[in-house]
Amino acid sequence: MVLTPISRLAFRPVVEGREHVPPDGPLILAANHLSFLDSFIIPLMTPRRVAFLAKAEYFTGTGLKGRLTRSLLTGLDAIPVQRGGHRTAQESLELALDVLQHGGAFGIHPEGSRSRDGRLYRGRTGVAWLALASGAPVVPVAVLGTDRIQPVGARLPRPGRITVRFGAPLRFEQPPGISVGRARRQVTDDIMAAIQHLSGQQPAEAFNDLALTP
Repeated sequence: MVLTPISRLAFRPVVEGREHVPPDGPLILAANHLSFLDSFIIPLMTPRRVAFLAKAEYFTGTGLKGRLTRSLLTGLDAIPVQRGGHRTAQESLELALDVLQHGGAFGIHPEGSRSRDGRLYRGRTGVAWLALASGAPVVPVAVLGTDRIQPVGARLPRPGRITVRFGAPLRFEQPPGISVGRARRQVTDDIMAAIQHLSGQQPAEAFNDLALTP
């Protein structure tokens, strides 16, 4: 893909733990979220194709920026979804599950939206729903430096250095004797702890406000 050499030139990425990414089969990549760039950088630095969910508005923009964003997302196998409401969230997870059931890799940011202060917020349990429903391994991912290259609100990225760290795959099953809801919370917390170990971010001990970061 032509974007890969361009991104290497612009961002001088350091990629660690690439050997932890299984070359085939269903896979969930669960990553922290510091910048709009994250969902572009992870597929470009992962040694296999990765699908992400992306807001439907990104596919309908006008002008040069709108056409460029739409082309980039389409080339990266992004899946357009509407945001808002429990039903919409569940439909998004079902789209992701379909990717996994067809042996694909799917990337997700369990925090739900970008961190505005650099801390790692609590994960939302959709990632656990996917892991338990699909049986797919979860590779934790830490992306560092994208918040300096394109902070929240910045129109365009600037050159800089980023780091992408892949952790060892995690596998989960529904634990016996506890409720489904509690199991999803436990699995999500385990995934977030693995991401925090890779990123070194300060845990926020709270959920990110989805209304703050589009």
